Amino acid sequence: TECEKEPGSLLWIFVMVGNIVRGMGETPIMPLGISYLEDFAQAGNSPFYLACLHTATVIGPFLGLLLASFCAELFVDIGSVGADEITITATDARWVGAWWLGILICALLNLLVAIPFWFLPKSLVKEGETNEPEEASEKSVAPLQENDKNETKQTIIFIPDFIPFLKALLHNPVYMLFICITVLQFSAFDGMISFLPKYLEQQFGKSASDAIFLIGVYNLPVLCVGYFSGGLFMKKFKINTYQAANIGFWVSLLEYLLYFAAYWTVCETSPVAGLTVSYQ
Repeated sequence: TECEKEPGSLLWIFVMVGNIVRGMGETPIMPLGISYLEDFAQAGNSPFYLACLHTATVIGPFLGLLLASFCAELFVDIGSVGADEITITATDARWVGAWWLGILICALLNLLVAIPFWFLPKSLVKEGETNEPEEASEKSVAPLQENDKNETKQTIIFIPDFIPFLKALLHNPVYMLFICITVLQFSAFDGMISFLPKYLEQQFGKSASDAIFLIGVYNLPVLCVGYFSGGLFMKKFKINTYQAANIGFWVSLLEYLLYFAAYWTVCETSPVAGLTVSYQ
């Protein structure tokens, strides 16, 4: 009888734990970063600063896709297998790129970028005010000391107050509607990122690296332009919350209509021996 080998490696646990730790480190940047900007920026300038922040969050995936495209052209066992020993190319279905190389590079870059966050001050002079930094720091000493004294008390009170606060938040129709819209938008975006590379590979004969590169070049720069121009538009014309909601509604409606037009851009299924055509 032939010996059958079953996969029993547990290395995937390290990848899972690494992604969990990465998510824990990246998650506070958005809520805390937005609060930091809102606290120390003028009301008219905060939309522009937030647009710059969101633009940066899109530039990151764009550079990541370019890095993934480069790594996908390298064989997974690079360094341990010579180039003359590889008998397949990147367009072969059996090809596996060096996916782990991008994780190591991004982990090192994340560590280097996180160092300047240690030097951010707790309090800044609010934009537009004439107070000197020394005066502002003296005025903020008392509130900071009071916050330090109440920190332990707030931590104890936070636990029983969390459930009522969460219940009130879930009963807020505006907040829940925004959450539903965000979920739908990210579902569409994640679906494109997950399945479009394979679609490009099967329909157009592209390699994995070429498909990833095309997605990054044709999609993410447009998002950067949209974020930046939206923030600049709100800063220029002093758009309030109600006007911003109306603009968001009509732009989202136009976006969904354009996505709906994709149903008429279906390519013919590629012939597959034994599935759509006979072996003969």
